[in-house]
Amino acid sequence: MSDELWSRVEPLLSVRPVGRTGPKPLPDRQVLQCILFVLETGIGWEDLPQELGFGSGMTCWRRLRDWQETGVFDRLHEVLLAELNAAAVID
Repeated sequence: MSDELWSRVEPLLSVRPVGRTGPKPLPDRQVLQCILFVLETGIGWEDLPQELGFGSGMTCWRRLRDWQETGVFDRLHEVLLAELNAAAVID
């Protein structure tokens, strides 16, 4: 994922609760790259090879679910549409 795309997406992501116990969570950028890989290739979440460095497929799936529930992708869609509209490239 390009730095330009990441700079648009990162501010929209939900903040995880403070005081969470357990292992350190995967960075959001790494998780989003995992999600995009799964959606692009069609590989199953549980079939994600660990050597790709994305972590657990189920972790990525849960973060996708959480982001979907909190409206992250709806907000991203709105931001990108507004940028395209401002650039007059939507007909």
